[in-house]
Amino acid sequence: MRKILDFFTGWIQQVDLVLLALCTGTTLFGCLMIASATRYTGSYKNVIVQIAALGLGIVAYILMSMLDLNEIGKHWKWLLGGSLVLILLLKTPLGMDGGTGNRAWLGLKNFPVNLQPVEIVKITFIIVLARQLQYVQEQRDLKSIPSVGMLAGHLVLVVGLYAAISGDMGSALVLIFIFACMCFVAGVAKRWFVLGLLGGGFAFYVLWETDKINPYMKDRFLTLFDHNMDPLGIGWQQTRSLLALGGGKLTGQGLFNGTQTQSASAWSLPARHTDFIFSVIGEELGLLGCLLTILLLAAIIFRCVLIARHAQTKTDMYICVGVAAMLIFQTISNIGMCLFVMPVIGLTLPFISYGGSSIVTLFAAMGMVSGIQKRTRPEWLR
Repeated sequence: MRKILDFFTGWIQQVDLVLLALCTGTTLFGCLMIASATRYTGSYKNVIVQIAALGLGIVAYILMSMLDLNEIGKHWKWLLGGSLVLILLLKTPLGMDGGTGNRAWLGLKNFPVNLQPVEIVKITFIIVLARQLQYVQEQRDLKSIPSVGMLAGHLVLVVGLYAAISGDMGSALVLIFIFACMCFVAGVAKRWFVLGLLGGGFAFYVLWETDKINPYMKDRFLTLFDHNMDPLGIGWQQTRSLLALGGGKLTGQGLFNGTQTQSASAWSLPARHTDFIFSVIGEELGLLGCLLTILLLAAIIFRCVLIARHAQTKTDMYICVGVAAMLIFQTISNIGMCLFVMPVIGLTLPFISYGGSSIVTLFAAMGMVSGIQKRTRPEWLR
């Protein structure tokens, strides 16, 4: 009994309970909305998978809280190599599109859910980049061409390979945003960001004009500027999303009572438990429910930023910034997509949308932040 008590006490001391409570509460709220969004199917498989993922996520959170990321970062070659192997597996027979058109999932025989390797790649990318930034600061100059070239090489290798194999531009953009935020905080000269934006914009223009971009993707951008361009085709998902959000008004139509969210019609809101779960919240819980969702996610992001400000090492600080950047981009992109002001790029709402591998890796990322918070405490509080 004494050993069990000591273990439990040690566990409590290892984790940031505030961050864990925020993540767990937000995920449970998401489970409730997934149950509502899938109720019309008569199956609760998605809810069960999400709750199981939450349990595994808490375990991952605890384990990651106990790790010294500065030591793990020293083995960056293994982390980078592992990431590349995961991406290359998408080219094998294990790779599959998961019904989205992007070859971004791994299907394992007799495994109940598909795995999305990019979720793991995001974590390793953050750790390796944090290690790189600290090394460059100590050994070189963040403003020099060789230093920036080394950092950019890491980005191009991981993002280029992943985008080429999977076609998943949404996750590729997440990695680019993480890279930009971490480099900015580290003090990379602003001229490199300007050059990056100009270069990226020029490359996008050339690809657009030479028809190298998939016509379907081009239409998703064009429909943002003209919602009537193809409301029954390319704009169908977001048009339904706006109707759901507008139908909720201030307080919503009631949980499990949404006009579109509870309809089995093919004309109702699509992908309601994944990409458009924010629209489900809007229709059933109204503007107040949407504000609650934003507040929960903002609290998690703020906690990450607060821990970053008090981190003991630069590597720890960069990791916290990378995790916060990941949440910021996915949250803004998903909500913007539901509001029809950003294109549909397949990014789900963190902690709330359905996705087993996403939940587990999100909790693992939060566990990294929790471990950093623990190391910032005075010795007598650890």
